[in-house]
Amino acid sequence: MKTQEYIALEEQYGAHNYHPLDVVIHTAQGVWVTDVDGKKYLDCLAAYSAVNQGHCHPAIRKALLEQADRVTLTSRAFRNDQLPLFYKMLHDLTGYDISLPMNTGAEAVETAVKAARKWGYTVKGIPDGKAEIICAADNFHGRTTTVISFSTEPQYKNGFGPFTPGFPIVPYGDIAALKAAITANTAAFLVEPIQGEAGIIVPPEGYLKEAARLCKENNVLLICDEIQSGLGRSGKMFAFEYEGIRPDAVIIGKALSGGFYPVSAVLSSKEVLGVFKPGDHGSTFGGNPLAAAVACAALKVLVDEKLIERSFELGAYFTEKLRTIKSPHVKQVRGRGLWIGFVLDTKARPYCERLMDEGILCKETHDCVIRFAPPLTITKEEIDWAFERIDKVVRSMD
Repeated sequence: MKTQEYIALEEQYGAHNYHPLDVVIHTAQGVWVTDVDGKKYLDCLAAYSAVNQGHCHPAIRKALLEQADRVTLTSRAFRNDQLPLFYKMLHDLTGYDISLPMNTGAEAVETAVKAARKWGYTVKGIPDGKAEIICAADNFHGRTTTVISFSTEPQYKNGFGPFTPGFPIVPYGDIAALKAAITANTAAFLVEPIQGEAGIIVPPEGYLKEAARLCKENNVLLICDEIQSGLGRSGKMFAFEYEGIRPDAVIIGKALSGGFYPVSAVLSSKEVLGVFKPGDHGSTFGGNPLAAAVACAALKVLVDEKLIERSFELGAYFTEKLRTIKSPHVKQVRGRGLWIGFVLDTKARPYCERLMDEGILCKETHDCVIRFAPPLTITKEEIDWAFERIDKVVRSMD
């Protein structure tokens, strides 16, 4: 079958909740993917940062296959021999006391929300039913009904109410607004250290450090959503490290499995995650042995191949090259590590379509921003190859 035949099937039998570029990927390896017609592309999206380790990494694949031959699912009704190793690896790499594994990023966000609320009631002493979690405008934390309740994007909410109360919204990067929003009923402040879906928005220097100070001063939990920004994407293990802070809880997912399997987790202290008692929260698949084995292998690849350091160095190189492009339509190039927002004064979709024709896959976000986020295994030579084509497309669109 050819590209248009697959697209026709998808359009006929699938729900239309996405607007993908019209490329049908058949195989992938490292930073390259090949479509059903045999054309190769450089992947500059990395499945929204889920394949930081590159597509089909052999070490992660090996772990997946070996574990799949032993046992894939036990449920948490029983113990398995992979989950304890996953727990220990997360602790050793991050320093957080304990973790709670889930499957998707949105599930992990929901887990953090439940933990923060219960901590607010049982530890801080907030009156029952009054706990609030402050969130930032233009955030993206997932698609569940509760999570979209604290979104400020109209499309994410249109037609899906009524919404879950208890989530005051403050402008991102505005420390005075955060300070004003904190009350005796504030349990937590949930924030992305870098806003991804909003267009790779890096907050003002010192914002996270001051937010951490305010939270500590007011006995409020600081929860950082590092689902996209974490695990090397921003050039650090976690983006919050740029400000030298230590959140009370961290949410991770996506690259935690290198793209092989849905794995997410909340990292925190025994005081915070200790509020959960047997029966309070759970997941049939969360913490299953296949997920744990895959996640351990994915984390090991990040460390052993120094992909976090590569992201820091090559991200700076890629960003500086993109800043040399001369076009009246380019407003800004921003980001950290290999997570770059290429900001235009016009619609970004046509640029992404032209880049696809040139063999580069990327995607627009918030209409006027192109996100460049290749797997962290990309080489300097591949960045140069991509830059030539990006420069060509941008100039041609002038």
